[in-house]
Amino acid sequence: MAPKRKNVRFDAAANKFDGAFQDTWDGNSGLRIMRVFDLLLSATIPALIILHLIVAPYTKVEESFNIQATHDVLVYGTPISNIYERLSQTYDHFTFPGAVPRTFLGPVLLAGVTQPIIALVGFQHAQFIARAILGLFNAFSLLVFARSLRQAYGAGTARWYLMLQASQFHIIFYASRTLPNMFAFGLTTLATSFLLPNPSNLKSTPSRHRLSITLFVFAAAIFRSEIALLLATNILYLLLLPSISFEQVIFPFFFSFFIALATSIPIDSYFWQRGIIWPELWGFYYNVVGGNSSNWGTSPWYYYFVSAVPRLMVNPFSWMVLIPMSLWFPGTKHAAKRLIIPAVLFVAIYSVQPHKEARFIFYVIPSLTGAAALGANTMFNRRAKSGLYSILVAGLVLSILASLVASTGMLLVSSLNYPGGEALAYVRETVLRSGEGENSSAVVPVHADVLSCMTGVTLFGSSATGDELLFLTPDGGLVHQTGKGVSIYVDKTEEGEELQTEEFWRAFGYVLTEEPQKVWKYGGGEKEWETVGVVKGFGGLEVVKPGQGSEESETAVPVVGNGKTIEAWKRRVRALTGGWWVGPRMVERVYILRKVKDGKRWTEGVDA
Repeated sequence: MAPKRKNVRFDAAANKFDGAFQDTWDGNSGLRIMRVFDLLLSATIPALIILHLIVAPYTKVEESFNIQATHDVLVYGTPISNIYERLSQTYDHFTFPGAVPRTFLGPVLLAGVTQPIIALVGFQHAQFIARAILGLFNAFSLLVFARSLRQAYGAGTARWYLMLQASQFHIIFYASRTLPNMFAFGLTTLATSFLLPNPSNLKSTPSRHRLSITLFVFAAAIFRSEIALLLATNILYLLLLPSISFEQVIFPFFFSFFIALATSIPIDSYFWQRGIIWPELWGFYYNVVGGNSSNWGTSPWYYYFVSAVPRLMVNPFSWMVLIPMSLWFPGTKHAAKRLIIPAVLFVAIYSVQPHKEARFIFYVIPSLTGAAALGANTMFNRRAKSGLYSILVAGLVLSILASLVASTGMLLVSSLNYPGGEALAYVRETVLRSGEGENSSAVVPVHADVLSCMTGVTLFGSSATGDELLFLTPDGGLVHQTGKGVSIYVDKTEEGEELQTEEFWRAFGYVLTEEPQKVWKYGGGEKEWETVGVVKGFGGLEVVKPGQGSEESETAVPVVGNGKTIEAWKRRVRALTGGWWVGPRMVERVYILRKVKDGKRWTEGVDA
């Protein structure tokens, strides 16, 4: 049965109700100014994402698989002969496979787009470029969503959406992070945008729905299986309107599903070399059917509603005032329901899963923020009709500014949580500065413990200049590219009896460790190692009063990385405030040890 169109027309009519969706600012006198404002507002999203990447350039363990896989695809390529031998000798996932296989499609696409840019700017920027590309893709999806809001509900709604979205920390911060969720996020955001009505072109509605279903299916089948539930809640809502027929759902669903499988299975089976593999099915069975996701912790059923969603939206004005108002105003309630109901239903059903993380529901934040923007725009348009609306608008503007300040603080604090990445960067700089890497084919062996690997150590950090890379010969052997660079070989041995032998530690020139005592115990004693620095990390907030907290000892281990910057700021602030300090408390996280005895023997004899 063909879907009825009266609801689509109702949405179009509601678009004009009481001027709620009219662009109150655009007029002949201010059109040019508003165009510039719109351009700057749109540019804010990608600019903030890149800024967050610059401030916090390192990665956490959750991002490890995709960032390491991107590195391996870039460096080692895709052999067509002796495939298992060559992949198993070089690719990181053969050594650290994780609990379940994950798709290589994201890393392959990321590496493909990154490679020509790296050829221009150098491999030393490869990790930054790869993450920037992912971040810009997610920025693009957010801007498309804003454009769809403009087409459906007016320019004012789109502007408030961009302001609210830009002031939220988590989506902007995670947009460039190589989590499977963020590979899926751009697809789900685009899919949601195509479900919004376009009153100026109602004939495009069926094709927009088909494209939306396709994107949802690809995101679910390849990157995150829980998105199938989000697809289901959206389709159910559209069927109940009715805005779509069941027949219009079936073909794009199955067609895109088979295309997704035909893409994922061959690529992932090739890289994993375990037979035929569909990673998301494997992950779904392991985590949901097998219940193994609970091994990473559980949360009460209400966690997403009372904790995750409020934190993700940052601004309490959004969910306490704006969303309720969007559902209350006659001119916006139908549009708000279209955005809110599928998202809330998804979160409610997904709450049955015991293991919960905020990133699992990132996909609903654009919709909820869009609903908040509906309320904000209507409230703004009515500000002249009531003193209450004027007060609320003033409160809204202040809340957005406060959210920006809070998000900035969260960014600065978050940048202090990557001691492993900072430690490896310091070693790389030290090697070049000290001349240890003057031999163009030198390989400096570094051992990184578990904490270091979980907080920023990646394979991208193993090349000092980007000119020294490992390549495969046609017969499957390994050779070093000759050049002016130096490679840092990072050993990530986590456990085993070999860690308790002096022979093991003798092989390394540097060690990044949370517990230097263990290295001294099994590595020949403290006299064999020089502690050249310690990277401090965030240990909570502190309030230091005058007379409290003595300054760091001059004989203490040198602090390097962001911790050094925080200490300098702390001294300056206390000098200006008479001894007061309110800010991050920094604690020792990763110690950097350097071999002392026969200090250069581990760089000898490594010429290619």
